[in-house]
Amino acid sequence: MARVSLFVTCIVDQIFPQVGIAMTDVLERLGFEIDFPPGQTCCGQPAFNSGYPEEARWVAGHFLDVFRDSEYIVVPSGSCTSMIAHHYEEIFEGDAKRLEEAQRMAPRVWEFSRFLLEVARVEDVGARFDGVVTYHDSCHALRELRIKDGPRRLLANVRGLELREMDMAEQCCGFGGTFSVKFPDISGAMARTKIESIRKTEAATVVSIDSSCLMQLQGAMQRAGLPIRTLHLAEVLASR
Repeated sequence: MARVSLFVTCIVDQIFPQVGIAMTDVLERLGFEIDFPPGQTCCGQPAFNSGYPEEARWVAGHFLDVFRDSEYIVVPSGSCTSMIAHHYEEIFEGDAKRLEEAQRMAPRVWEFSRFLLEVARVEDVGARFDGVVTYHDSCHALRELRIKDGPRRLLANVRGLELREMDMAEQCCGFGGTFSVKFPDISGAMARTKIESIRKTEAATVVSIDSSCLMQLQGAMQRAGLPIRTLHLAEVLASR
């Protein structure tokens, strides 16, 4: 069976390690050999989005070095996957050597749900999760990677789970990385609008493939005193 290298992203590594553990559990259950390169840090997206291309280029170059020999690189984030697979070409436009490395690596970088469906070719991972959930489409995954039906197909095969679609599933949660820091009032208003859509479904859990979105929503829901939790798709699929 193929060897999979995990890139867990900054937010999973520092705040939501259980997501990386869940992703490992699912992949090992499917027979993959898991590798966790200890030298991994960041994909460079925060610096890139904040207008620091030189710093982003340095971090991205480190990523290329760490994962150079990986057969598959699986990522529990649409935004980080998009950064590596799509925006490294822009970062390394003036560096022929690094650009070639980035172009060779791009086809080996997979968002977690897409890896399950298109590489592992499974829709049922043997999970069980009793409860009603609703699904949030994260912006980068939906708009840059065109990921929409895949996570829903995986959820449809989880025993005991009922998926109820919200009326604003595709609307941004308001996080946007540094956007939420620079424009907190707008970010908070966007989160509240999203949460009202979530509440209408009467779901007890919000699921997504980006932990950053879930962090934004969980924080706003906790401040509002709402008994709704958030889970990454990997956590649901790891459930028995």
